[in-house]
Amino acid sequence: MDSHKRQMDTELDALKKKLLGMAATAETMIDQVIKELLNRDEQFATSIPKEEEELNRLQIEIDEHALTLLATRQPVANDLRLIIVASKISSELERVGDLVINITENVHILAQHPNLKPLIDIPRMADLARKMLRESLDAFVKRDTELARQVTLTDDEVDALKDQVLRELLTYMMADPHCIERALALILIARHLERIADHATNIAEDVIYLIRALDVRHPKTARKEAPAE
Repeated sequence: MDSHKRQMDTELDALKKKLLGMAATAETMIDQVIKELLNRDEQFATSIPKEEEELNRLQIEIDEHALTLLATRQPVANDLRLIIVASKISSELERVGDLVINITENVHILAQHPNLKPLIDIPRMADLARKMLRESLDAFVKRDTELARQVTLTDDEVDALKDQVLRELLTYMMADPHCIERALALILIARHLERIADHATNIAEDVIYLIRALDVRHPKTARKEAPAE
């Protein structure tokens, strides 16, 4: 292996490490905000704004790192796709952080009022979204297309839970107008969790593109799969 390839591999490993750091932070943020929701205790979420700032910082670092590699290393084939996908994944993770901030705002609204109902489906959505995020990054590290495809399938389960939450809360609002504020806050939390799952799905689709050079976002228009490299 020549020195140029060794240096490239070192740079790409550093890029992956930053992405895994972003993913771990995003997972922690989801865990903290759901604990705050369930326990009605804001101590669980006190670090969320700082963690969101850390996601923003890492995204900028990853983008700058990727641009530097593109400009100075002239990568081709697998390395080029990896750099492009790393930048896209960092963007998805940064958006997850934004959504957690949005969830936090609605959790604070709910904390000012008595519980509307026992929370079952929303914590389940959060568990699935967090799992999808972790597994999409695992698929990235392990170059595992089957795991990435499983992540995309789990998205349907999250969507179904969101629809169930919406139907139930609409019933509450129609029965008692006094619960509308709380019900709307829970609906927004469910929608934000659904969007987090969507971002995890996007990452999984990026992983499939990285490994197979196959764009699965729009199957009817995507070109044929490239041979495995």
